[in-house]
Amino acid sequence: MAITKIKPIKGTLKKALDYIMNPDKTDEKMLVSSYGCSYETADIEFGFTLSQAMQKGNNLAHHLIQSFSPIECADGHVTPELAHEIGKRFADSVTAGKYEYVISTHIDRGHIHNHIIFCAVDFVDHKKYVSNKKSYARLRSISDDLCREYGLSVVVPQQETAKSYYEYQADKSGISWKKKLRSTIDLLIPQSQDFDDLLKRLVSAGYEIKHGKYISCRAPDQERFTRLKTLGNRYTEEQLKERIYDFRHLGQNHFSSVSLIIDLQNCLKAKQSAGYEHWAKIHNLKQAAETLNYLTENRIEQYSDFESHANKLTDNREQLASEIKFLEKQIAEITLIMKYVTVYKQTEPVYKQYQSAKNKSQFRSIHERDILLHESAINALREQHIQNPLPEIGTLIDKYSQLLHEKESLYHDYEIAKRRTKECDIVKKNIDSILKIRSEPEQEHDISDR
Repeated sequence: MAITKIKPIKGTLKKALDYIMNPDKTDEKMLVSSYGCSYETADIEFGFTLSQAMQKGNNLAHHLIQSFSPIECADGHVTPELAHEIGKRFADSVTAGKYEYVISTHIDRGHIHNHIIFCAVDFVDHKKYVSNKKSYARLRSISDDLCREYGLSVVVPQQETAKSYYEYQADKSGISWKKKLRSTIDLLIPQSQDFDDLLKRLVSAGYEIKHGKYISCRAPDQERFTRLKTLGNRYTEEQLKERIYDFRHLGQNHFSSVSLIIDLQNCLKAKQSAGYEHWAKIHNLKQAAETLNYLTENRIEQYSDFESHANKLTDNREQLASEIKFLEKQIAEITLIMKYVTVYKQTEPVYKQYQSAKNKSQFRSIHERDILLHESAINALREQHIQNPLPEIGTLIDKYSQLLHEKESLYHDYEIAKRRTKECDIVKKNIDSILKIRSEPEQEHDISDR
């Protein structure tokens, strides 16, 4: 994962943009990219978008920094090109195709890091970006997911309390109490009715709960209590309540309560606590029954049938993801066209005067902002193969709304498909546990006879 920070820019936009695009830091600007604007005129284009907003607040832009591990940079796992690629995907996800941004990758230090400056107001609805704990948790999650996708490890953020250096080392060696508590909570959330029920299930799993200003948990043999809020942004009391609510209201009725069967033979808690062992045996019986119900409901009798069923679920999820990406590309294209058509039409009168002016250099020096914006719009529309007559803004807005509605509908289906795939993975692990299937090929199992 990468360390991420975000801070507002209130009055030094041009200076900040010049800093992140410093040729000495960005391989002579080879590691500079932009979206929704030209990086040479980004401050002017940001200013135009800000001028369209009714309530833009005090921020001109937001400065997002994504830093990679010095170790992975040194050993070649993170190259400048890879970091820039990850940074662009990160910026695209954070801004959702609605905010102009400039991204640069700095290579002048021991750790490669991305600088992303995006406008404080989006150019579609002209609404300001709200930066708070929830939005920061979202961008952290996006960055972490991308780093996992590229096989990158954890960077220790010294400024953050979510993971100390000791915890980082403990995570790597597999002895972290926090890591175990996070895993237990993640396992119990799908089974919990509400936050209080989650705490009860933690007690059943062997944890001691301490109530106070902050709720803390302690595992058997753990010396000190662990505050939930120190586990990270997704484990605060507020976020846990939201996660339980989201799980129960995003298609929960479509799923059974299947969870992993516990390996009692290798479970330290079962050996240390007769109460936990008793609970775990009952849990295993319940989950074996739920697993059988899943197989019955889906008319699965052979192991090969289950594999085919799992492949269909995966294919469906990937197909939906592909369709969403295609729609997102269309939405991004139409948002850019909307922006540049608006800029073109608003600056066209000044540009016509410039073309007919006797002293063009003098006229340009007076009206440079509008002329640069108009020329930028011409170039951008040309790249999109848009020519006169330009499409009407109303028509573009209707098309944008239609695409957005289609995406929201697909995304709902995708969330259900993702949960079904996850449930199927759990069922497979349960089946493999029950049948004691090894990795080498064996004869086909008849699940219904076991």
